[in-house]
Amino acid sequence: MRVLILAAGAVGLCLAARLSAHCEVHALCRPRHAQRIARSGFRMHGIWGEGSYHFPADARLPDNSTFDYSIVTAKSLQTRALCEQYRETLARCDCVSLQNGIGNEEILAEYAAGVIGGTIITGFEWRGDAAVEVTVEAGPIRLGRFPRGSDAAVERLIGLFREAGLDVEGSDSIQTQLWAKTLYNCALNPLGAILDLPYGALAAAPSWSIIEHLIEEAFRVCRAETVELPWSDAAGYLDYLREVQLPATAGHHSSMLQDIRNRRQTEIDFLNGAIERLASRHGIEAPVNATLAALIRSKSG
Repeated sequence: MRVLILAAGAVGLCLAARLSAHCEVHALCRPRHAQRIARSGFRMHGIWGEGSYHFPADARLPDNSTFDYSIVTAKSLQTRALCEQYRETLARCDCVSLQNGIGNEEILAEYAAGVIGGTIITGFEWRGDAAVEVTVEAGPIRLGRFPRGSDAAVERLIGLFREAGLDVEGSDSIQTQLWAKTLYNCALNPLGAILDLPYGALAAAPSWSIIEHLIEEAFRVCRAETVELPWSDAAGYLDYLREVQLPATAGHHSSMLQDIRNRRQTEIDFLNGAIERLASRHGIEAPVNATLAALIRSKSG
């Protein structure tokens, strides 16, 4: 089996490391990471294991390359450009999105032979060039045919992930899981970035009150979009967030904070910005999501 990790950052390189002993994997990443991997390997630390891993990593895709799966782990704002750049490759394989936010799978569907949606709620933090620590994990990786269902290609990919020792489950309704993860990101990512606090600290007042409003607005949007969620109302999800997800990721710092510190664009328009946009489409007010989205835009590059 041949797997391409497309625009591999911290998430993608850690996946490449775990998969490299079980399939032919090729990672496209920044030149400085590719050069370090070629010299001394990719170094991974933390809850996914400790070690140095060697696998093909380049800044450009070799000509006429073919793969069974292309796994996209890029920032959401890069999705369209990547699809345009690698459209011939994507047209010949299943494309797997392991990204944040709403809208990536719909973009990939315009280019790929097939789209598999995925969620991963795990903390990855850079520790130097081609060096990442996997810090926290709030649940299994979930994979499913987008927007719903499963098939042999999905099951083969799940089997590969399991061979690599990853905690993974199949989902017959991956769109539901994508929205569930978006709730988590909308609640914690921008607020953690603005306040410069780890996720666990956001459970205290007054930040928790802001989170309650964010989630209540998001649930109104989900109802208007006829999106099925695992919880019947906002209060049910807020209980799950406080009792399950926050304790599992209490020490994690927002990836959006890292983007702001490095003067990079953030994924806010695929998170709270998407809630704001969809709310407007349905004539629903979402002032707290809109305010956080505006604050993040003002702070990012």
